[in-house]
Amino acid sequence: MHNLTVEEKKEIYGSFLSANYWWIILSIFIGIFSHYSRAIRWKLMLEPMGYNPSLKNTFMAVMIGYLANLALPRLGEVSRCGILARYEKIPMNKSFGTVVIERGIDVISLFLALFINFILHLDKLSLFKQSKLFIKVSEQYNQLENPGIVYWVGIGIVVLFIFIFIKTRHLISDLKIYKSFKVLILGFIEGIKSLTKLKKPYLFIFHSINIWVMYLLMAYVVFFSIPETSHLSLDVGLAVLVFGSIGIIIVQGGIGIYPWIIAETLLIFGITQTKGYAMGWLLWTGQTVMIITFGLLSMGLLPLLNRKRHESS
Repeated sequence: MHNLTVEEKKEIYGSFLSANYWWIILSIFIGIFSHYSRAIRWKLMLEPMGYNPSLKNTFMAVMIGYLANLALPRLGEVSRCGILARYEKIPMNKSFGTVVIERGIDVISLFLALFINFILHLDKLSLFKQSKLFIKVSEQYNQLENPGIVYWVGIGIVVLFIFIFIKTRHLISDLKIYKSFKVLILGFIEGIKSLTKLKKPYLFIFHSINIWVMYLLMAYVVFFSIPETSHLSLDVGLAVLVFGSIGIIIVQGGIGIYPWIIAETLLIFGITQTKGYAMGWLLWTGQTVMIITFGLLSMGLLPLLNRKRHESS
């Protein structure tokens, strides 16, 4: 927003304040349903390994994980597994294996949504290529295409380490650290394999789809909060979801970059930059408030509810 004039910033601030926040509240509750579906899906992945965690603990672990991710990248994945290890006695290495699979499914789902988005908006492709968003993405891609010698040296070191480990593992197989590492890896692999042993595969597929349907609706209903975007259709909501998700991946929590991406995306669909920025901040604020509020509530309720549970058992 540093390139905007004072008047434009005032217009964004005015739109933000005058928005109908009932739509933001509805978006938050839709978001909670998506996270509830995620908790159910995670529980389904843990069941083939013989674990049956309570849904409330699984849901609160998911919400605390999202809260932790606002602080540090990937901290959420570790923290939610740690919560189930503490309250449900599920080994972290096994639950973490399921989280890795879950993240893989999310990436595939995002690419599928991206593909559908481009099919629906082929007529906007020329406008997209002219946008600042496309230019930034192209720059990131070019950096990946030309990673430089540091990256290749890093890959070489990893390959060398794996080679040395394979050649010398018989010499260290009796060491305690090796045995601990082996247990960790085997548990991790078991967690990954859980996907092939699902007891309710159709329910797993339903929740995998429902998570993203809820994400879409969570973004779409916020369009109705200001008059300038209330006419936008569901397919525009998909574009906002896809490119907004990429922004959150690029920058932890999407701080700063998310509203800009939304503004650039909506500009393609005829929404002025100021109104696009306002919409971006409304979407980001609603999602962030949801994560902080329900994440903190989960942190407070988790030990309390489990203490009552242990006292009654």
